[in-house]
Amino acid sequence: MAIAKNTICLWYDKDAEAAARFYAETFPDSSVGAIHRAPGDYPSGKAGDVLTVEFTVAGIPCLGLNGGPAFRHNEAFSFQIATDDQEETDRYWNAIVGNGGQESACGWCKDKWGVSWQITPRVLTEALAVGGDEAKRAFDAMMSMTKIDVAAIEAARRG
Repeated sequence: MAIAKNTICLWYDKDAEAAARFYAETFPDSSVGAIHRAPGDYPSGKAGDVLTVEFTVAGIPCLGLNGGPAFRHNEAFSFQIATDDQEETDRYWNAIVGNGGQESACGWCKDKWGVSWQITPRVLTEALAVGGDEAKRAFDAMMSMTKIDVAAIEAARRG
């Protein structure tokens, strides 16, 4: 496997492999690649512990680093997953929230490792791109939601 020119590096306390496996099981075009073990002791682990995990999330190359508890994830970084319908939206939302994650607002949620996800139906993105009154109605509808309700966004688009 060739090393990507640009890779997203995500810092985990100690669960990079578990997170990578969850993402690979949850999202299409996702997989777990090489797992590298620490060649020696380090501040948050010992020789032989999993240090890094190469993985792909929906086609995006990532590297999980087990760096210890010094840094935490926050909403300044999120994966945005475009969905085609309510069924797909529900499937991803429920997988993340139902696996120890938590709901937020406007289609955002966090997985149990603290990584933020935007589960965004294409109908919402398309409505916002149209602009004008249609975008405003869809935006206003979205602002009242946790998980995005596709039917409600479609109704808001129509007025």
